[in-house]
Amino acid sequence: MSNIRPVSDLRNHFADISKTVHETGQPVFLTKNGYGDMVVLSMDAYENLHFESEVYYKLQEAEKEADRTKRRFSSKDVLKEIKKALEE
Repeated sequence: MSNIRPVSDLRNHFADISKTVHETGQPVFLTKNGYGDMVVLSMDAYENLHFESEVYYKLQEAEKEADRTKRRFSSKDVLKEIKKALEE
């Protein structure tokens, strides 16, 4: 369930909001004059979200590349290239 609070709680109840985002890993949505204004996340939750976005973007790019070419790689080829790159 979404945690929605007025933006004034950020000033008046910062410790409670901080505790909530760290313990639950979920965002707190802040409203201003009854409308959505900001989202507060813990650093861990933000970094996870950012990482997932990057992975999703790279997967989309890989799918586009796969559509443009018929070239494919086996898992053995990929592992060989990874080992080669790590040795350099």
